[in-house]
Amino acid sequence: MAENSKVERAFWALRLTLGASAFLAGADKFTNLLTDWRKYIAPKTRKRLPVSGGTFMRMVGVIEMLVGAGILGPRHRLSSYAASAWLLAIAADLMMNEDYDIAVRDVNMAVAAFALGQLSAARERRLREQDTLDYNSKAA
Repeated sequence: MAENSKVERAFWALRLTLGASAFLAGADKFTNLLTDWRKYIAPKTRKRLPVSGGTFMRMVGVIEMLVGAGILGPRHRLSSYAASAWLLAIAADLMMNEDYDIAVRDVNMAVAAFALGQLSAARERRLREQDTLDYNSKAA
């Protein structure tokens, strides 16, 4: 049982921090209170955009808020994997922009999001098994 509580604490720590930070970073794309997010668009990427940098970052913000809400909501496993892939894509853009320090942080968050997806799958399996055990013990 102690092992389950450690897994639960790790699951909730990752879920709450990754979900909230993704949602808040996405929301900040509309206010730029934390930073001017446009500066993180690599010049090669910016040249290929069909919209302005500000519009692009607001679109990114919507995606990040959806992913963050998904991690905090019932689809946390799928959203965790989406966050992992999304963060790796952001890290690649940051590397093109030579923002290596921030890219490394995003890679770390991508690994954490992947770990949350794995924990979510294991947790769901354990909960299903527990429900089966509970049902069988009541039926007996």
